Amino acid sequence: MNQRPRRNRKSNSIRRLISETRVTNDDLIYPLFLTEGTNIKEEISSLPGNYRWSTDRMLKEIEECIKLGLHSFMVFPKISDQHKDKKGTYSYDDNNYYLKAAKQIKKEFPDITLISDVALDPYNVDGHDGIVENGRILNDETLEILGKMSIAQAEAGFDILGPSDMMDGRIGFIREELDDHGYEDISIMSYTAKYASAFYGPFRDALDSAPVLDPSIPNDKKTYQMDPANKREAIIEADLDVDEGADFLMVKPALNYLDVIHLIKENYDRPLAAYHVSGECAMLIAACQRGWLDYNIAMPETLLSIKRAGADVIISYFAKDFMGQAR
Repeated sequence: MNQRPRRNRKSNSIRRLISETRVTNDDLIYPLFLTEGTNIKEEISSLPGNYRWSTDRMLKEIEECIKLGLHSFMVFPKISDQHKDKKGTYSYDDNNYYLKAAKQIKKEFPDITLISDVALDPYNVDGHDGIVENGRILNDETLEILGKMSIAQAEAGFDILGPSDMMDGRIGFIREELDDHGYEDISIMSYTAKYASAFYGPFRDALDSAPVLDPSIPNDKKTYQMDPANKREAIIEADLDVDEGADFLMVKPALNYLDVIHLIKENYDRPLAAYHVSGECAMLIAACQRGWLDYNIAMPETLLSIKRAGADVIISYFAKDFMGQAR
């Protein structure tokens, strides 16, 4: 045989020499959950190994991650019920602990990339990403709140804003608000193709942000998040985001939508992020805890598959473990 592909697989050194895809610290964003208070580290039962951190403890966690080589972090706030209302007004309140935490983090670690979450669901008593009225999620009225939230986050020091709400027109609205307030350099990482997925459960546990069980309002997010059956629709969303000024595009979830990641990568020149979501991570963790899979092998293979599909950036709860293993 003139062709024996196995010759290039015969040793680890040769395999590494010709490896087509690599995941490095520069590809990873580590999502963290913030909670109000001091000296708090609460494990999330449905996402073992991940925690709600008070600001003081999160600063120490970020410092530890930096030593491992991570330099990009996405922070999500758990908001107590006393701060929630129908329009999420606490999201842009001067006393919002999330905004204060961002200022502290950037003061302590000015060289990291800090990414926000722009959506109403942490702040909304209804648990939705938009204002709810008469059983409907209002699109255009929600944009006004998202604009105020975005300005407050820019002022707090976030480097990149992450609109995760899936309201129509929000990227253009936020971009215009940022520019009008002198924040032309603040980037937008749009959740471009965010699907109405079954794999967000542990995340909603972490933030207590699931839609409330009320027969008068939708108990899911299918009227604004994308239908898992649709792939071509992702092109429509990406076209809009590019036209409206997004600096990054995103596909969420990642593993069950590798075809969508590849589709967006092949058709757009914006950097592409993929969110390896909580439920996807929790499944692998559970299988490894039962001894069905080897975490140290399955975890990096999972991240590699997302990168191979076309993601430039991977948002994953495995980021810290991956870097710890790499060392």
